[in-house]
Amino acid sequence: MSRYLGVDLHRNCFTVCVQQENGRQTMSEWKLERLGGFVSRLRPTDAVAVEVTGNTRLFYDAVAPHVARIVVVNPRQFEVIRKSTKKTDVHDARALALFLSKDMLPEVRMKDAEHAALASLAQTRDTLVKSRTALKNKVNNLLSARGINLARESLGSEKGLRAVLGMRFGGTVDVELRVLVEQIRGLNGSIAELEQAMAEQGPKLPGYENLKSIKGIGDVGASVLLSVIGDVRDFPNEGKLAAYFGIVPRVHNSNETEHSGRITKHGSKLGRTVLIQCALIAKRYSPYLQRYYKRIQARRGTGKAIVALARKFLGIIYLTLKDNLVWEDFPNGLIRDGEATA
Repeated sequence: MSRYLGVDLHRNCFTVCVQQENGRQTMSEWKLERLGGFVSRLRPTDAVAVEVTGNTRLFYDAVAPHVARIVVVNPRQFEVIRKSTKKTDVHDARALALFLSKDMLPEVRMKDAEHAALASLAQTRDTLVKSRTALKNKVNNLLSARGINLARESLGSEKGLRAVLGMRFGGTVDVELRVLVEQIRGLNGSIAELEQAMAEQGPKLPGYENLKSIKGIGDVGASVLLSVIGDVRDFPNEGKLAAYFGIVPRVHNSNETEHSGRITKHGSKLGRTVLIQCALIAKRYSPYLQRYYKRIQARRGTGKAIVALARKFLGIIYLTLKDNLVWEDFPNGLIRDGEATA
């Protein structure tokens, strides 16, 4: 007889609700250090549901080999828990077990170790890049308040940073600028180190060279996109991949009325950002993408044209990965199984 286990996971403990096929439920509390004991009580026919947390990967890897199915749930998409007025570990575990038994949980894809490691590197790099941007903005604000307006890219070079240190305003401003520049330099080194690690990890993944053959996608772009996509075979069509990236419109249906709104923005924000950046670069090389972008821009404006371009570009990425294509002269021709194709 199948059992449905809902798990409310925390840093050092977890609450488990076991629901039998007849609806009967039993509760238990476990320390994470006793995860092995919990695993020993699992059955090959069990189904388990657990929310995404910082240690979900640890739990998943320990449990997955011993059960029929394990579902990882995004709590932000599971309204029963997210909007619950009764927020307790027992309530959450019960809700997970109940909805698992009805196969009604929003499931999160768990990537393999290689894709997960690359995704972690990309996320850390993104965090540091945002911090560096904030520091650069602070430097520009300090200088602008004193009548000095630097070019946008000035602080991206060591020469520009030295120029800032050479300015003298006296008092606390000099101290503040010196500290800011030191922090920017430190972040530059850390970001470069992360990018080097990504450059070493990315080529190990299937599809890396395929994406790199598309003009507009560089080392970092290919690594980030692959870390988000994982195994492209998980997506039966490009529409599913677009939905995973959150660049499909929200659709509202009521009786005979249908309305499409803004994009859902589900999935990885970093993935969407990199996809858009790469698409904007790719259209410089592709007359096809350039014409498509300008046609949408003329009718619907720049913002919607950028999103449409990214969606179109994602279709090219999907085809490239799914069919193992390598572009010889993007976008004029490609090689497929050793044969050139228009």
